[in-house]
Amino acid sequence: MAEVKPEDMVHHQPMDQLQGFEYCIDSNPSWGEGIALGFQHYILSLGTAVMIPTLLVPLMGGNDNDKAKVVQTLLFVTGIKTLLQTLFGTRLPTIMGGSYAYVVPILSIIRDPSFAQIADGHTRFLQTMRAIQGSLIVSSSIQIILGYSQLWAICSRFFSPLGMVPVVALVGLGLFERGFPVVGKCVEIGLPMLILFVALSQYLKHVNIRHIPVLERFSLLMCIALVWVYAHILTASGAYKHTALVTQINCRTDRANLISSSQWISIPYPLQWGAPTFSADHAFGMMAAVMVSLIETTGAFKAAARLASATPPPAYVLSRGIGWQGIGTLLDGLFGTGTGSTVSVENVGLLGSTRVGSRRVIQISAGFMIFFSILGKFGALFASIPFTIFAAIYCVMFGIVAAVGLSFMQFTNMNSMRNLFIIGVSLFLGLSIPEYFSRYSTSSQQGPAHTKAGWFNDYINTIFSSPPTVALFVAVLLDNTLDVRDAARDRGMPWWARFRTFRGDSRNEEFYTLPFNLNRFFPPT
Repeated sequence: MAEVKPEDMVHHQPMDQLQGFEYCIDSNPSWGEGIALGFQHYILSLGTAVMIPTLLVPLMGGNDNDKAKVVQTLLFVTGIKTLLQTLFGTRLPTIMGGSYAYVVPILSIIRDPSFAQIADGHTRFLQTMRAIQGSLIVSSSIQIILGYSQLWAICSRFFSPLGMVPVVALVGLGLFERGFPVVGKCVEIGLPMLILFVALSQYLKHVNIRHIPVLERFSLLMCIALVWVYAHILTASGAYKHTALVTQINCRTDRANLISSSQWISIPYPLQWGAPTFSADHAFGMMAAVMVSLIETTGAFKAAARLASATPPPAYVLSRGIGWQGIGTLLDGLFGTGTGSTVSVENVGLLGSTRVGSRRVIQISAGFMIFFSILGKFGALFASIPFTIFAAIYCVMFGIVAAVGLSFMQFTNMNSMRNLFIIGVSLFLGLSIPEYFSRYSTSSQQGPAHTKAGWFNDYINTIFSSPPTVALFVAVLLDNTLDVRDAARDRGMPWWARFRTFRGDSRNEEFYTLPFNLNRFFPPT
């Protein structure tokens, strides 16, 4: 075998910005293409917007009308939060949707004996929703204070590229339960969707129409339309008439009951469920979910910046974004969405799949959310897409975000045993500990922490059920205490240092400056 010459070896230099994107954060496609891409992001965001109310509203005692109204409210507020974040927050192309991190404390509120004993279902739903609203309003102050006081910017100075690898990776990998395990519940719909989407978006991505890579850019819309029609044919032909209830829920296109339950025109408004109620016990439990969503959002912001071909957001910008996330959670509490705020991870993955990281596209998507949430029947039509179809897409989108997290290793020394130890232990514990909490909760109907103090139980069970949160604690602790004196270069700090301050790199001003010349009143640091 011939000896390999050094000049024949390929050396890939680390790159601040991801290459190969036709449209980055501040460049825009044509209006027609932008509207189509924005509608595609809107369709993808429907999965979470429908699934969270579908899970929680029946447990709260609500009926199909209540569920439809919560879905409309969540989409409406998601549109508002997204516009605020893209205009005044980090300005990254991120959709601020609902968060699963809030499920644990919300379930604790639902199981509160004072609500469980209410006989009338709708009355119990209203009382529970008001308690959730009060908890969200109080706990949102955590993100608002940490963000606008720049305390989160100070905390982020302990982060390094090495420490961010497991955090960002697990923002994607930590959602594996919403991928193929859900596809497997209706494999005759989910598997064709997964195969078709990969084939069109990757193998046939070079097919151009008028110099536009149509299949790469719009394959998600095409695949959802085709498989949705296929699923409807199976439903109409009676393929699921005699199947188990679980199969019907996951496969049929007429089980959501959203279209018949939605009004033609309905505008969500603050306090539409009544005046919120406040409980210290509930609020303290909800604060854990606020911290978890804050950490998950931080990781998602890092991934979104890379997939928008931008530089990493400086600490000041990151903290500003967390402050606006807190405002978003406050809006969730005022309107009554039934959950809190976080970055939609699947939409971050779509930036990479389409290779379009334009901010304007996401803002157009926010417009679609507000528009179709007001026109209830039309929005409910799209929201009735079987969740199995979304789960197939998640298999790809969550994987892309996970890979972005792993790409931060290029700035570190992966021939260092110290670095291998930190990344390996952080990744493993970030998956293993939440899996233990999940299995324990499933088998025992309560979390591993089940003391008499309900708020403490919610705090522990919520924190340690989040893979990115566990990974952050482990990675940052090890990275800042283990042989740290001479490890700056191995950790990637020389590269990272330029992006820790707003004026550390000239590109930061291009990507993250506030619109309308607002930086005059809020000078960055």
